[in-house]
Amino acid sequence: MKLFFHYCSFRFSNCYVLGAEDRPDAIIIDPGSMDEQLLEYLEKDELNPRAVLITHEHSGHIHGLRTLMRIYHVEIFAINRSILDNRTTPVKDGDKISIGPFSVEVISIPGHSADSVVYRIDSLLFTGDVLTTGMVGSTASAYGAATQINRLRSRLLSLPGDYTVLPGHGPPSTLEAERRYNIGITRHNEMRTRKPSFRLSLLKD
Repeated sequence: MKLFFHYCSFRFSNCYVLGAEDRPDAIIIDPGSMDEQLLEYLEKDELNPRAVLITHEHSGHIHGLRTLMRIYHVEIFAINRSILDNRTTPVKDGDKISIGPFSVEVISIPGHSADSVVYRIDSLLFTGDVLTTGMVGSTASAYGAATQINRLRSRLLSLPGDYTVLPGHGPPSTLEAERRYNIGITRHNEMRTRKPSFRLSLLKD
């Protein structure tokens, strides 16, 4: 596979193009912008985008979608059906999608947003905003934070072996590095293991 990273100045987000080695098929993940640089890469390598994968509906990840759709005929996959005037093919947790030579697994991890999803393609994890280098996605409530962490543990961090983490913002990482050093995950672990006796003693005083 060929992986192209495109930095989108709008909302400072990452867009990825995944291309096949021996055929023109390609997938675009989170088109935060559709500009001359991205178009030049697609045309220069004679890539034919077959699908767009959306990790969640925040503007920094879909801003270039309308322009992209004017140039290429692609199928859009996302949990949220309403993206781009209901022109989206809805997916759900556990789905396995075949797009040309690519096999895509859908891993739903709500918390940062209700429609947040991770796409696993071979050893690559396109994590949107739920998992970035050293951090987890921001949430609007303690319930959302707990939901996100629990889903990260059960559906992502539990994956056997190592994977490359390709987030919606910031540099890439590995799943093993995030298991060991991600501050958002370790802080939540510390809160879970903190003994309640300290709080009880304060209440007695």
